[in-house]
Amino acid sequence: MTDAPADRATSDTLVHDRAAALPRLLEIMRRLRAPDGCPWDREQDFASIAPYTIEEAHEVADAIARGDMADLRDELGDLLLQVVYHAQMAEEAGDFAFDDVARGSADKMLRRHPHVFGDRPGGMTADAQTVNWEAIKAAERSEKGETRTSAIDGVAMGLPALSRAMKLQARAARVGFDWPDAGLVLDKITEEAAELVEARDTLTPDAVEEEFGDLMFVMANLGRHLGLDPEAALRRCNAKFERRFRAVETGLAAQGKRPEDATLAEMDVHWDAAKAAEKSGRGG
Repeated sequence: MTDAPADRATSDTLVHDRAAALPRLLEIMRRLRAPDGCPWDREQDFASIAPYTIEEAHEVADAIARGDMADLRDELGDLLLQVVYHAQMAEEAGDFAFDDVARGSADKMLRRHPHVFGDRPGGMTADAQTVNWEAIKAAERSEKGETRTSAIDGVAMGLPALSRAMKLQARAARVGFDWPDAGLVLDKITEEAAELVEARDTLTPDAVEEEFGDLMFVMANLGRHLGLDPEAALRRCNAKFERRFRAVETGLAAQGKRPEDATLAEMDVHWDAAKAAEKSGRGG
């Protein structure tokens, strides 16, 4: 009897091994990217995989918002796979490997938590830790020769627009460029809404888009002043709309109708019923 080929033996081990989970995942990715691996996986590069990485991060957030721990476990695995994928491509290019990524993250956590791992006293407040964290980050940038000429430098361009607006506003607020209270932000919302109405009636589509963006930017600022996450708030609103619209479809179906065959007034009846049912279910 001849021995099984080495690659077949490796594959069998990967399929049946339930021991070291992370080394197993790393080896699976290495095999997928090998010359005799998966054609699709071999064709990918950092740019083609990046959208999947962003998508998986959003799916993690979605599972958290829904409180679905089984789904969160799966989505975290999908996000981990993205890290493994990028690290494997970097290793093939001779840039770095997964161990370098993990080691760098661990070292960073040690540096940025001297109140836990260092010789600095513990008992810091969360606000003091945030200040200390930013000071350590600034020192790290200085050591690497990075210079920032603006308080808003370094806010990632790839963030969702609402999240990036929040970060830009928070950075500006650190140096005092901010409204002192939420009431003034509400006044600004009224002003921006009026400008949007005027632009809609008198200006070009580009001007309307600009005024619409201004209104959304101020809405994000209001969320920050109220201690809310605009992305999370909008996700909840999206979920609410989905629930109620599905209830509209269900109600119409019971009448033998589809939304496209119903009037807006008929759909509103079912929408209002769904809204009332939700409010009744949560006690008003």
